[in-house]
Amino acid sequence: MEITNVMEYEAIVKQKLPKIIYDYYASGAEDQWTLKENRNAFSRILFRPRILIDVSKIDMTTTVLGFKISMPIMIAPTAMQKMAHPEGELATARVASAAGTIMTLSSWATSSVEEVASTGPGIRFFQLYVYKDRNVVRQLVRRAERAGFKAIALTVDTPRLGRREADIKNRFALPSHLTIKNFEGLDLGKIDKTNDSGLASYVAGQVDRSLNWKDVQWLQTITSLPIIVKGVITAEDAILAIQHGAAGILVSNHGARQLDYVPATIMALEEVVKAVKGRIPVFLDGGVRRGTDVFKALALGASGVFIGRPVVFSLAADGEAGVRKVLQMLHDEFELTMALSGCRSLKEITRNHIVTDWDVPRAISRL
Repeated sequence: MEITNVMEYEAIVKQKLPKIIYDYYASGAEDQWTLKENRNAFSRILFRPRILIDVSKIDMTTTVLGFKISMPIMIAPTAMQKMAHPEGELATARVASAAGTIMTLSSWATSSVEEVASTGPGIRFFQLYVYKDRNVVRQLVRRAERAGFKAIALTVDTPRLGRREADIKNRFALPSHLTIKNFEGLDLGKIDKTNDSGLASYVAGQVDRSLNWKDVQWLQTITSLPIIVKGVITAEDAILAIQHGAAGILVSNHGARQLDYVPATIMALEEVVKAVKGRIPVFLDGGVRRGTDVFKALALGASGVFIGRPVVFSLAADGEAGVRKVLQMLHDEFELTMALSGCRSLKEITRNHIVTDWDVPRAISRL
């Protein structure tokens, strides 16, 4: 079967992967309302395309934290990619580099920062969970710096792991031949089988629940890398992120895997963008499956988007070639959306190019 869009990979890997692994990647928290809403909310945004504009040349390039990339589509941190394919994060790193975009490596990767760096040059960010043992954090950040990573994406929405019922039912544990590679030498590399989700038990034992805004400033004392605060979905927290020195914000609900019944990230985006007022870039992840989704996010003020599940699903289905195809499809769809909307560069994409269902009360109030 010829794959013609990103969503088709999920159906393939549902048949191909062991249930415990597919469920780990695919499921959300509790009722999975936010998981569905992350996708559905995009369908409540419609286009207002402009016509008769010369779109024979389209420039999709942009700059993120001073780094020029080929398109505003980047790779989000997704854990344990070697469960999907033996090459895991190494394949993903090679694809991102070849595509001229950014890969974010998870703290809980099955490949180390050094192994990813060994795949060759590329712009890479490192996603960080703050462990109770701050020496572990110091060592890890130092290693990421030495390996040439360019920014830290600090995950702030996981003082405890969300209730992922599929993982509880499956008694999820990392397959015995794999480890959380960055923590291997620290005896923190295994996620063992328990009477619950092995990952939930691991997080309860290792991740610092006391993490707070002071720690964002503490992180700046141990690294010169810019810090993106990942997991902001309110204006109040966006303002606090700026006050505490964040270089960027990633509007994220952790792929709907933490607190269920939070808004879809595309719904939360505009509130955050308005609060930030252009002082630092705002990015989005969650539910992006089409080039049209990328355009909608940029029209609402995002500087770029990160994709997670499409990467692991395509990796599981077809290895490196699958991830390459996902990035190419999203690139081509986004370029087509720009052309059909009358936009030749990212700066021409504006709020006037879309209408949302939450605009209706505003329109009525003007009558």
